[in-house]
Amino acid sequence: MADPATITLAVKAAIAAATDKRTWKAIGVLIAAILTPFILVIVMILSLLSGTSQHNNAAIDLSFNGGVAGFSVPVEYTAYIEDMSGCFSVLDQAIADTEAGMNGSALDNVRIKSIFYSLYFGVENLSLSDAEARAFVDCFVTYEKDSENHTVAVPASLDAAYANLTASGIPITKESKANALQIYQRIVYGGAGSYTGGIEYGGKGGTALDGLTLLHPETKNNLDLVTYAENAFNSGWGYVWGTYGDILTDSLFEYKLEQYPDGVGDYEDFIRENWLGGRTTDCVGLIKSYGWYNPDTKIIDYGTNGMPDVGADGMYNAATVKGSMDTMPDTPGLAVWKSGHIGVYIGNGEVIEAMGTKYGVVRTKLEGRGWKAWLEVPYISYETK
Repeated sequence: MADPATITLAVKAAIAAATDKRTWKAIGVLIAAILTPFILVIVMILSLLSGTSQHNNAAIDLSFNGGVAGFSVPVEYTAYIEDMSGCFSVLDQAIADTEAGMNGSALDNVRIKSIFYSLYFGVENLSLSDAEARAFVDCFVTYEKDSENHTVAVPASLDAAYANLTASGIPITKESKANALQIYQRIVYGGAGSYTGGIEYGGKGGTALDGLTLLHPETKNNLDLVTYAENAFNSGWGYVWGTYGDILTDSLFEYKLEQYPDGVGDYEDFIRENWLGGRTTDCVGLIKSYGWYNPDTKIIDYGTNGMPDVGADGMYNAATVKGSMDTMPDTPGLAVWKSGHIGVYIGNGEVIEAMGTKYGVVRTKLEGRGWKAWLEVPYISYETK
């Protein structure tokens, strides 16, 4: 055992080393040398994941909404996006053909394409025949008897659709379901997507319709649609999936939570904090609520005035006057459309749209928003003054 004098000297030496800044600097250099490679690896992994996420989001937005891939999108992604867009066009036609025999019911166009995307994006030389598209869409339909004992097609539940896909030989995994849900939510509820232009927000939760002055209240027309949309913007209407301009009461909110556990339930806290108690709508609900609005009673009367309860894609498909964006006339009150979403053109290169849950009813620029087509809303008349 060391003698006391030796121990004392060792302790003093240790204390001296511990208090010497040069010692700590040397230790710091040593630790940095050991950890730096690990830190760099982590940073590189996070950077790659971030870049991949951006590429994936860009691919989703471009596949659904069109546009030009930027320089940051890898070349192989560009080919996948073009293939997916082509398949979507075939699916759109199959969906329209199926809906033609559904007695007014509509399929969820975006849901079908979100699932297809989650299953097949990245497949080399992806293509889809008319027969293959029809078989895929048929998985989202079930058949039942109507009041006259006729067999009619109606939309299948999501669980039933997945069961049909599995039965048809398409493998469905938890991962593909989760991916499809994320894609669906991004397109339907995500709002701005790849849009980088200005977003203007309106007022703060006004609920009264008393001050709404229409030019021709005796008809449903494009000019009053613009006035109605501007009122919704100025009043700060919120966005809740499946609503159409009514005040979001506690009971209505509870009903929508039950009706749409994903699209509304996933945003419950945000909606409760920001939109509860005010008027809310979804994108096509903004147009439908104008059609159902009674200027005499100041009430939105569901299903009236020849305005059916259709989705954004159903409204576009029903339009007889429409075209690509490069042919769009400068007519206020036209609707602008892309898959799963619709807005109201108000003139001067601007659109009012119910953009998404976290945006509400906003004003955006027509250019750069990814709109694929314009249309005359088929349930109203078009006037110039």
